[in-house]
Amino acid sequence: MSSTSSDVNAPATVQPYPRREVEPMDPQLTMIQPGGGIIINLEMFWGRWRRFWLKTFRRGYVKKMESTRKGDFNPCPHDVLDPRDLKYYENQGGYYWDEQDDPFAYRSRLPFAREGLAELIVLSTLFFGGAALLSWGILSSSVSGVLSVIGWLLVLTLVLFGTEIVWFFRNPRRTIPAGEGVIVSPADGTFDTIEEIEHHEFIGGPAIEIGIFLSIFNVHINRMPVAGKIIKLAYRPGKCLNALRPESTRLNERLEVYLQMPEPTNRPMLVQQITGAIARRIVCRLKPGDELVKGAQFGMIKLGSRTVIVFPREAGLEILAKPGDKLKAGSTVLAKYAASSTEATHEEA
Repeated sequence: MSSTSSDVNAPATVQPYPRREVEPMDPQLTMIQPGGGIIINLEMFWGRWRRFWLKTFRRGYVKKMESTRKGDFNPCPHDVLDPRDLKYYENQGGYYWDEQDDPFAYRSRLPFAREGLAELIVLSTLFFGGAALLSWGILSSSVSGVLSVIGWLLVLTLVLFGTEIVWFFRNPRRTIPAGEGVIVSPADGTFDTIEEIEHHEFIGGPAIEIGIFLSIFNVHINRMPVAGKIIKLAYRPGKCLNALRPESTRLNERLEVYLQMPEPTNRPMLVQQITGAIARRIVCRLKPGDELVKGAQFGMIKLGSRTVIVFPREAGLEILAKPGDKLKAGSTVLAKYAASSTEATHEEA
């Protein structure tokens, strides 16, 4: 489906949508990465030793962090001594630190996804470390001929895998287009599918559904397509089919983010984070009631996946991207509603 000039110029006679009530947190979402994983287990193990060390040898630091901590309950199954302990439970509310009191706030400003820093460290160490050890073994031995060639090919393979891990978890800055009626892409990747829906239950009427395929070479951070409030989160366990297969949208594990734009339009939207054959971990830091600006980061999907966005089909809606286009989360304009402007932009904070 593609818009025409008559669609763009049609009068926007749609009445404001009703305000939605914020729904309780999905009970399955007890942490920001509902699928768990080996790296989480490693971090939890390390966290237990770190907390023991802090309580034993850095009691002054523990007291200082407790004095600046805010919130009225502990959302974690363990003690919270500093912001690192909240990493996987920040969607549960409760304790938090203001940015100026958080000695680890810099991690959100690194050029890598903070949700994937542990994976980045562990996997790149394994691949680059393995390449270094294998190189040392080849150079310090008398291996030659075919075995030497095979060895150096393995070294190259490990370096390429390590480079891909670093590339995968990058977090580039984006320029966010302004305009109240502007919808930006929630993910990097390829505009894969577009579908008209006659009646979508959450939208409450006709809707447009756009699917975005993310290869292992794309940035996998998800961003808000518009400014809005989080109304509901729903986690759906499922399969891990190849994200290129159309049925993956329905059958794969996914996390659905239901949101609503501010007044006067109150437009509802839906963003789905969907796993793929390689991507087995969805991360979503949101909780119902959160209010975010357009382009704000809210999570990621780790290694090859799919993102779907559903928004109202109205008079005056113009689809500005088309199947096959390469999209960038937060900066590529997917569509805009009548009387909106994309001329002004602002840099992401």
